[in-house]
Amino acid sequence: MISNLEGEQLVKLARKAVQKYLGESVDIDIDSLERFSQKTGIFVTLTSVRSKEEQLRGCIGFPLPEKKLYQSVIEAAIAAATQDPRFIPVKKEELASIIFEVSILTPPEEIRVQNPNEFPSHIKLGRDGLLLRWKYGTGLLLPQVPIELKWDVYEYLANICFKSGAPPDVWFMPESKLYRFQAIIYKESVPNGTVIRVEL
Repeated sequence: MISNLEGEQLVKLARKAVQKYLGESVDIDIDSLERFSQKTGIFVTLTSVRSKEEQLRGCIGFPLPEKKLYQSVIEAAIAAATQDPRFIPVKKEELASIIFEVSILTPPEEIRVQNPNEFPSHIKLGRDGLLLRWKYGTGLLLPQVPIELKWDVYEYLANICFKSGAPPDVWFMPESKLYRFQAIIYKESVPNGTVIRVEL
């Protein structure tokens, strides 16, 4: 779906979009981005690096393929830097210590089971991201999250419930719907450094 070169270009685009938004004189050549006109879900994650420790600094995205890829990357990158309600907006001087990461998503597919107890056997850690819809909200976790936090599949299911504002067992409820998706992930190895493909 995405070559390594294209993945690198998308990560660089995410950084440029934030730099431009925060007032740095960076040129974004929109015409050159038409090759990224396919529609796909994406997330942009910002990670702050201090004393070799990485901490989440913002993560925003679009789970469904509703916009052109390059538009989604630009919008999600700016939103991750300035609109994630968990954090204060990123300042321009912080960018030198922030790693940019772009996850390109496959369309979510509903996991259909006869009994909710079957859900864990249909989820592969390191491959599947999760999207949960219940009667009061929606939550999403990217496939890299349970690997980074060393969750097992039951912890993963409990936390997708928390992310959607639900009790940890709402995935058992018949009216809840659970979806899985995969992601191709590219990120800077160090702030503004070489872009690598992440293998979970």
